[in-house]
Amino acid sequence: MTDNNSAVLLRHRDGGIAEVVLNRPDKRNAFDDVIIQQLIGALTDVDTNKHVKVVILRSEGKHFSAGADLGWMRRMADNSRQENLDDSRELARLMSVLNHLSKPVIGLVQGAAFGGAVGLAACCDIVLATEQASFCLSEVKLGLIPAVISPYVVRAIGERQARRYFITAEIFSARQAEHFGLVHEVCADVDAMNRRCDELLLQLALNGPEAMQAAKNLVFAVSHKAISGEVIDDTAHRIADIRVGEEGQEGLSAFLNKRKANWVPEED
Repeated sequence: MTDNNSAVLLRHRDGGIAEVVLNRPDKRNAFDDVIIQQLIGALTDVDTNKHVKVVILRSEGKHFSAGADLGWMRRMADNSRQENLDDSRELARLMSVLNHLSKPVIGLVQGAAFGGAVGLAACCDIVLATEQASFCLSEVKLGLIPAVISPYVVRAIGERQARRYFITAEIFSARQAEHFGLVHEVCADVDAMNRRCDELLLQLALNGPEAMQAAKNLVFAVSHKAISGEVIDDTAHRIADIRVGEEGQEGLSAFLNKRKANWVPEED
């Protein structure tokens, strides 16, 4: 995946930053079973790499991704139900791996993000999009449904918007996506989006890597749950554990002694 001709690239930058890049601009970064496997492989690699602190998911070319590749869809149409089930489970695994990645994930969206690409965006922790980006849950146009991406998309945009856009397959703008909660910030163009991404990378570099992972897990632990005694007790245990941990001790010491924590990069 370091070969520039690969459909998915994995690039490492200074400061513990990894880029997972869709690299089929000639096909609008549409994905198939091979690309799904390559994405799972790249994401698994960065997840287990202790030197990686932040992951960027982005695409080459004018479009983030047009969704499923036409050739792949033709093959699936001729496959048995079991083959379709196996294939769908791999796409579901990709979404789960991305959603639960232990590192912060920034998604950068330009151009079209259609079908499963909306699911990829919904699984990122932070999503930036250009003003010209457009989104579409287009599956029903093909007589299909956005099945395996639905848990993540519904959580991102809410049930009310999902009920509309799942059944209409309307295209919605980056500004609408921001309003729905799928996109966090809209940028004027790709250059502005890259600059904003760099600003976020600097912000994330100030934070404890283990704390960011624990904070992400905390969201999963409390989301959509009643504020019960069990949840309250779980959160108390979480903060107690992290306070006495090595990173928590270093962070508190740095704050109280008015110095930088040991994970903060040195300024050039």
